[in-house]
Amino acid sequence: MKGFAFGQYYPADSVMHRLDPRMKVIIALVYIVTAFLCKNFFSFILLLAATLSLILISKIPVKIVLRSIRALIFIMAFTAVLNIFWFVEKDATPLFQWRFITIYTGGLFNALFILIRITCMVIGTGIFLTYTTSPIALTDAIESLLRPLAKIKIPVHEFAMMMTIALRFIPTIVEETDKIMSAQKARGADFTTGSLASRAKALIPVIIPLFASAFRRAGELATAMECRCYHGGEGRTKLRILKYHARDFLMLFVISLFVGAIIVINVFGAKYGWVYTM
Repeated sequence: MKGFAFGQYYPADSVMHRLDPRMKVIIALVYIVTAFLCKNFFSFILLLAATLSLILISKIPVKIVLRSIRALIFIMAFTAVLNIFWFVEKDATPLFQWRFITIYTGGLFNALFILIRITCMVIGTGIFLTYTTSPIALTDAIESLLRPLAKIKIPVHEFAMMMTIALRFIPTIVEETDKIMSAQKARGADFTTGSLASRAKALIPVIIPLFASAFRRAGELATAMECRCYHGGEGRTKLRILKYHARDFLMLFVISLFVGAIIVINVFGAKYGWVYTM
């Protein structure tokens, strides 16, 4: 997980950075739902093209964006393997068969689609919510969107602050984990050899100081907030007032066209049997 970049803000001068954070949260949710709507080969190509367009528009280096999926490689590979070997296609000739292992063409397509979907979701969400949005702006956006819940006595401000701090400290905790593991390796710890049980047992000396460090950081953060007279959102004013601009509605319109295109492709794909449909 060394070099893991999810949760970090990348300063740049792009259209994505200038969008209203509330609109970016809304568009990110729509983007995630749209990723699950993709059903055939052409819809996934469109999803991949949209993700690449987001990277270009945001002016974030591809190397930094790819770091956000580095920690998910194992999960993605495991999910792809499950889709390959567990997929059963009726009235179809197996592509490969050996004893109890049977692989169909549909299983390979399913695995490919799952990999594209997870990759695009992680990259798209990262671009909308973390790479192009500062923690303070994200807190203001979540608080503004959830403000109607305050009428039923839900602590909206505290909830938004909690979510933002959690996102902000992801790279910090990853960096702390790397430092602790390096220190343990210098003392002779071995995390790569032996059985699965022995390697899991070797992680105990990492988990304990990591929890201790996390609680220490939480205490220091709470003390710093109290020293700055932070007592929740009651009576607080904002330095920057969020306002929607024409570019925000233009981006929402573009995303709406994207969603409509995915739906149309799915409808025609199911009707005419384009390539392969999930």
